Amino acid sequence: LADGTSMIKEGVSEQRFQYVEELRRMGADIQVDGKVAVIEGTGALTGAPVKACDLRAGAALMIAGLAASGVTTIEDIFHIERGYSEMEKKLCALGAAITKEPVDSEISAAQRGA
Repeated sequence: LADGTSMIKEGVSEQRFQYVEELRRMGADIQVDGKVAVIEGTGALTGAPVKACDLRAGAALMIAGLAASGVTTIEDIFHIERGYSEMEKKLCALGAAITKEPVDSEISAAQRGA
């Protein structure tokens, strides 16, 4: 969202930038070359359906979703839940509008008594 260009260098693994495509769906302008990501500030993000591929990605997508206009739906939130206890409740206490909804497979399992 910031004006200008930002650069992030990943020191551990090129796999850490797997979630960049999810942020692009929201309107982010990010280019990745190996362990370097270059971000051009767009000034705005738009809500979109996205998928958390790991813990840090999930947290980044939650924050991006809160900053975006419209609705952001995040799949595979188990990544977020394993690392951040009741994060949605904590963010809601700060004024965020977050709801947690079961997916079809969870509804089916609940109906079967699983």
